[in-house]
Amino acid sequence: MAHLLHTSFIPGSRTLARNPTTPVLISGRRSSSRSQVQAKIREIFMPALSSTMTEGKIVSWVKSEGDKLSKGESVVVVESDKADMDVETFYDGYLASIMVEEGGVAPVGSAIALLAETQDEIAEAKAKAKATSSSSSPPPQETKIPENAAPAAAPKAAAAAAPVVASTHPASEGGKRIVASPYAKKLAKELKVELGAVVGTGPMGRIVAKDVEAFAAAQAQAPAAASPPVPAAAASGIELGTVVPFTTMQGAVSRNMIESLSVPTFRVGYTITTNALDALYKKIKSKGVTMTALLAKATALALVQHPVVNSGCRDGKSFTYNSSINIAVAVAIDGGLITPVLQDADKVDIYTLSRKWKELVDKARAKQLQPHEYNTGTFTLSNLGMFGVDRFDAILPPGTGAIMAVGASQPNVVASKDGRIGMKNQMQVNVTADHRVIYGADLASFLQTLAKIIEDPKDLTF
Repeated sequence: MAHLLHTSFIPGSRTLARNPTTPVLISGRRSSSRSQVQAKIREIFMPALSSTMTEGKIVSWVKSEGDKLSKGESVVVVESDKADMDVETFYDGYLASIMVEEGGVAPVGSAIALLAETQDEIAEAKAKAKATSSSSSPPPQETKIPENAAPAAAPKAAAAAAPVVASTHPASEGGKRIVASPYAKKLAKELKVELGAVVGTGPMGRIVAKDVEAFAAAQAQAPAAASPPVPAAAASGIELGTVVPFTTMQGAVSRNMIESLSVPTFRVGYTITTNALDALYKKIKSKGVTMTALLAKATALALVQHPVVNSGCRDGKSFTYNSSINIAVAVAIDGGLITPVLQDADKVDIYTLSRKWKELVDKARAKQLQPHEYNTGTFTLSNLGMFGVDRFDAILPPGTGAIMAVGASQPNVVASKDGRIGMKNQMQVNVTADHRVIYGADLASFLQTLAKIIEDPKDLTF
């Protein structure tokens, strides 16, 4: 679903500081009245898609320069620190000039494009964008070469005079940006087609879906050239020896991890017998129930009895007893980590909870989670049991009281209280907690309750 933002076309925090009667910052003309703005060219700003977002990356422009826009129509897809979101226009007009190309990064509140009210203002908007770009670019520095210096060897690229790829057809706008329909771009990603190599047959050379399909079909029919074996690293897309900058999501994860280092934490481990839980899971798995949902439900029911473990400290001076039990579950996705949230997990039945979890995971992997679906967690689960990991520690997310690391359930030889020896399935859980709020006795009591629920899971299906 497209994301409609009232702040998409106005600066973020800077706008809030203005006097309500002050005209909104628009790159057009102002009227003589302070209460009215007469502007035909508007700046489209990088929106704030989450409370922690400081900059955003342009994933793709849904519309091209010159396209007519209607209020509420998707214009651009922006990558925040957690997800990709469609951003819709809040005005009618024409997309006159794109100032930040696809793949570009811009601070929240900075202009990324210009919107013209009519076609007549498009040329004026382009000139304004060009002037803005020129004024913001530093002048090139002159390099002085000593008179007695030997002439430098010409760069290999220049000496070789490599032929330029013929991608400057009309749709490429001089090679600066490939113009293609939104569906053609989507299709190119699915078929792994490089749009720069496709010649468009649409209006003004625009690439349309049939161009992508034809190019993909031609590629499939071409005989594969014999090539030497590809190293494993190259086959996986990893180029050894290169320096790779953080993605937006990795940058956000990095900041959160550094912030968590300022919190005094401690860890408590516990061994829980899972025979009864495993049997229940086997019985209701065919109904769509997941082990993640069962663990989240059991944790939520235990937190009902131990609200201090569900609390959180944000300012270092006080803590909050959260009114809802929202279980965030860590999910690894391409290029990062995100924690979709099962809200009110103590109140939702296990079947609904499982359906909701599947929906959240699908949205997380498609980078379509909304902010309330990943930033409202009050307690976090991190489960590596599916990988055979028997125990590990997790880093506490900032602002929350505790996170529980769940290992794999494995058969172990166990001695009973009466001295008998038998086999039981057991899993190790380790809880990392904020010691400013939660103490050892709190965690021990919580883990005892959790073990009782898991070892006698009859309440999980109600």
